[in-house]
Amino acid sequence: MDLRTPWESALKKAEIHDFKFHDLRHSAASYLAMNGASLAEIAEVLGHKTLQMVKRYAHLSEGHTARVVASMNNKIFG
Repeated sequence: MDLRTPWESALKKAEIHDFKFHDLRHSAASYLAMNGASLAEIAEVLGHKTLQMVKRYAHLSEGHTARVVASMNNKIFG
């Protein structure tokens, strides 16, 4: 099955540069983490054997991190 040709065609049509198919794994891990998935759950979805590898893939946005801290502060301090 040829995935390269349609992938490259889609990137060209969308005018996206310097983006690899593998980058989607990083995106998936990050979106899972930002939507409450545990590291163990992300590891299961992506097939990682160690949590260290999951940490390499799951990148939280600054906005997400700020919302998590604000939510905690709201719950503690009202």
